[in-house]
Amino acid sequence: MTRKTPFDVTRRQTLGMLGASLGLGGIARPGWAASHVPMIKSHGYSFYGDLKYPADFPHFDYVNPNAPKGGEIVISARGTFDGFNRWAWRGNPETNSSVVAESLFGEMPWGGGLPADSITDAYCLIAREVEYPEDQTYVVFHLRDDVTFRNGAPLTARDAAFTHNLFLEQGIRSYARSVAERITGVEVIDDLTLKYTFADGISRRSLISQVGGTPIFSEDWYKETAERLDEPSVESPMASGPYQVGDYEFNRYVVYERNPNYWGWDHPANVGRHNFDRIRIEYFADETAEFEAFKAGIFNFHTEGSTKRWATGYDFPALNEGDVIKEAIPDQTAPNNSGIIFNTARAPLDNRNIRHALSLAFNFEWVRESLQYSLTTQRNSFAEGQTWEAKGVPEGAELELLKSLGDVIPPEMLTEEAVMAHTSDPSTPIDRRNKRQALRLLADEGWTINDQGQMVNEAGEQMSFDFLVIATWDDVRLSTIDTYAQTLRDWGIAVNADKVDSAQGQQRFLDKDYDMISTRILTFSSAGTGLKQLFGSETAVVSSYNPSALQSPMVDAIIEAALATTTREDEVVALTALDRALRWERVMAHSGYVPEYWVAYYDMFERPENLPPLALGVLDFWWINEEKAEALKAEGVLK
Repeated sequence: MTRKTPFDVTRRQTLGMLGASLGLGGIARPGWAASHVPMIKSHGYSFYGDLKYPADFPHFDYVNPNAPKGGEIVISARGTFDGFNRWAWRGNPETNSSVVAESLFGEMPWGGGLPADSITDAYCLIAREVEYPEDQTYVVFHLRDDVTFRNGAPLTARDAAFTHNLFLEQGIRSYARSVAERITGVEVIDDLTLKYTFADGISRRSLISQVGGTPIFSEDWYKETAERLDEPSVESPMASGPYQVGDYEFNRYVVYERNPNYWGWDHPANVGRHNFDRIRIEYFADETAEFEAFKAGIFNFHTEGSTKRWATGYDFPALNEGDVIKEAIPDQTAPNNSGIIFNTARAPLDNRNIRHALSLAFNFEWVRESLQYSLTTQRNSFAEGQTWEAKGVPEGAELELLKSLGDVIPPEMLTEEAVMAHTSDPSTPIDRRNKRQALRLLADEGWTINDQGQMVNEAGEQMSFDFLVIATWDDVRLSTIDTYAQTLRDWGIAVNADKVDSAQGQQRFLDKDYDMISTRILTFSSAGTGLKQLFGSETAVVSSYNPSALQSPMVDAIIEAALATTTREDEVVALTALDRALRWERVMAHSGYVPEYWVAYYDMFERPENLPPLALGVLDFWWINEEKAEALKAEGVLK
């Protein structure tokens, strides 16, 4: 089981909005306002035009505006790191190193959408105002005049234009491809005014959010240091965020500390947020050492991802004496789509029937009862529990949409119920009924078992797969992979599931150097061009957001239809069709999920009474009770 954590990726990162735009960023004459199309000026952006918060909002509803500042939260990570350039395509950068950067619109740097109580809204941060015509052919951002980088230098429109071009030239390849056909130029009007122009004949529903969500770095710093965005570096990019890299020791720990030059403490979007003076991340080689360190008070906030440990491991003095709180907090967001994912770019996994057969080897019920202590729930959908989860046969507006897309939609998808996860016998890892069905599917595709018990094709070649496994994964995940691999071997399929270290695993993941992997595909809640990075054909081979390398004309057509919607109701219809299509493609064997955040922490943390629906926000809007913290230290409970 791969669980979503309180420190998950941001909403715009989920949609892959880390990109670039075209143009040289030169000075342009201020002719951008000459259009006769009605103009919209606002303190934020929603495609539907209905922002929840007014221009004079004092703070987001869910924060405590009087939350005290100070203290240190210490969390953990497994694996290693060798630098702080999160956007490099080589090396093994520290996982959280993107937190130093901000964008024109606000974000939650440690994960989750901002605001955490709206799917569709974005609010100005570095920008003070956004301006665009109703047809959204372009957008102009008016920047604040008080924003500075952490070195105290002013942040200007030139830096924003430079950064967009930097992402285009050196950034994520899948995004650069996508943006090149959608954004035709970026112009610096003056030091505080920036214009982006969008291509004709495309959906523009997410482009304003896209350019507004791009992190901004210092042009002067890049030129002075000769750093590159696509190369590993021990340097943290010069940016403007509330936190900066402080102390660190490679592969052991890193401390992010308050930026003493931070410009934005009093900004309404920041009130009640960024409450810790320091956020320290301790690195561990394995989960046993990690949990022992938590019990010993070496770190003070733990996110639990192991069902075994949640069920059996929380019996130690600090917990029993009330110094540690163990808590399951309801998670209102869609669970990430974790499970065993097939690389569809590799034969024979490019065959849907073979993927279907191989998914039947995964026995969720046995895993749930034998490895997960019956704490997980089976996932059927890529939008589990959401209003856009496909159910039953398509009907009404969804059926009309699918019919309108023509031959790319398989006829059976119009009349059959949405694909559901298969059921299995929980008493044995190998379900004989599912094995028989799988062998029939494989035989239909020319794969049969020879006299030596090997699954072979007509040329006598044995079916074999390379399963990418990273040594630092938790024991339940590793046991699940081992059980699945053993089932395939029982079927006569050769499986290599040797463990690799985290650095090698990261590079192989980026290169898609695997046949199978136990990981996740990010969930979706709205239609944006980021859907193309998650599921689209044009960037499938290079997108790190598309571990299945899916290339499906049907999925591409549905994404285009989703991008063309103009109401939330139509958008939900298209997203429902997308969920149905993804399930039909059978790119993964879904594992279970837990509809809760599992956390344990020393009794020194406090949070708002009413948490927002889209984020737990531990590193964003929780805070420390210093009196309790000092008491724990005085008692020797915390190191």
